[in-house]
Amino acid sequence: MKTAIILDLDGVICDTAHFHFLAWQRLAAEYGYALTHADNEQLKGVSRVDSLKFILSLANKTLSAEQFETDLHRKNEWYLELVKDMGPSDTLPGVTAFFAEVAARHIPLALGSASKNANMVLSRVGLLQAFDAIVDASQVSQGKPHPETFLKAAELLGIAPENCLVFEDSAAGVQAAIAGGMKTIGIGTPNDLPGAILHLRDLGEFDFNRLPA
Repeated sequence: MKTAIILDLDGVICDTAHFHFLAWQRLAAEYGYALTHADNEQLKGVSRVDSLKFILSLANKTLSAEQFETDLHRKNEWYLELVKDMGPSDTLPGVTAFFAEVAARHIPLALGSASKNANMVLSRVGLLQAFDAIVDASQVSQGKPHPETFLKAAELLGIAPENCLVFEDSAAGVQAAIAGGMKTIGIGTPNDLPGAILHLRDLGEFDFNRLPA
């Protein structure tokens, strides 16, 4: 059975995590809370709704349902303003070579992202057409660490979960892939991403000769 690859977006293909952090930090400041980089690590791979809930818990603040939705929208607008000038040069090290190898080997490729802006970001960095399937937060009801995102990607590719290899940089993403019965490669350290079968600094370190046929 052919192996498929499923990639996360932020922290794997391009680093928009910093832009998310700046936008969340701006919102948290309005709640009287100084969001830290350590806090932000807990937001990686987490949906926008759950991220806001987490920040509100840190700030010990509650919002009306209407204000909650308003603040989600405001945060996203700030984020979009920050990423509007992204281009192909904003991909992470090794990405160009990785995608070239995937194309040359005709490996089924999907995106499994917690972002609702995945298509926009991929378009800006010139990789939108490289994917056979794209699953983002707008297509699932349960975000990572629930496996729905990755299971949906595998379904769209027509590949069994056990034949999918997921590349993730977040603990929530690794947990989601494992819960879906998929092998996972962590872009990060074993301490940060327990459960991954292999840990790399970036996509460029991956040896395609280790990929099952």
